[in-house]
Amino acid sequence: MSNRKATVSRDTLETRITVEVNLDGSGQASFDTGVPFLEHMLEQIARHGLLDLTVEAKGDTHIDDHHTVEDIGITLGQAVKAALGDKKGIRRYGHAYVPLDEALSRVVIDFSGRPGLEMNVDYTRARVGNFDLDLSYEFFQGFVNHAGVTLHIDNLRGANAHHQIETVFKAFGRAFRMAAEPDPRMTGVMPSTKGTL
Repeated sequence: MSNRKATVSRDTLETRITVEVNLDGSGQASFDTGVPFLEHMLEQIARHGLLDLTVEAKGDTHIDDHHTVEDIGITLGQAVKAALGDKKGIRRYGHAYVPLDEALSRVVIDFSGRPGLEMNVDYTRARVGNFDLDLSYEFFQGFVNHAGVTLHIDNLRGANAHHQIETVFKAFGRAFRMAAEPDPRMTGVMPSTKGTL
């Protein structure tokens, strides 16, 4: 389980993105994306997931943030998939509940090899600052499609939209950390009766 790191670059006519990830990091993060609120959320993933994460992105943010946010999710998914390798010895499943004042979110993840997203978040307003909260769905959809994970996200309650989205990203980081970490009782073992993930 050594060297669980990856660097992935993705270039399209809309964005140019490079993601570096170290799954066994300490929560160090560096971002240059042109989308400050997303960087704040990515920092939650790094800190609570205890992964080192660097994201550099140049996108058509003069139009809006959609392509950049979605493509960062895609590229992060590709990097995580590469860093996980064959997935032998990992816990595979992870879950977390995270509160922030009145808000509470639950995230459950399975490194199943099958992309699937169930996201139930009813934000109390459409934007936090300049950030369109609908883009959180696009970020996670891009991630699951390319990481090959099943992801359930539920905001159970919340009155403040900033609190709602922050609990989602913190809980995602915590659940991710649990699922990706080595299980000392599963060393070298595939966590599936199929023999592959």
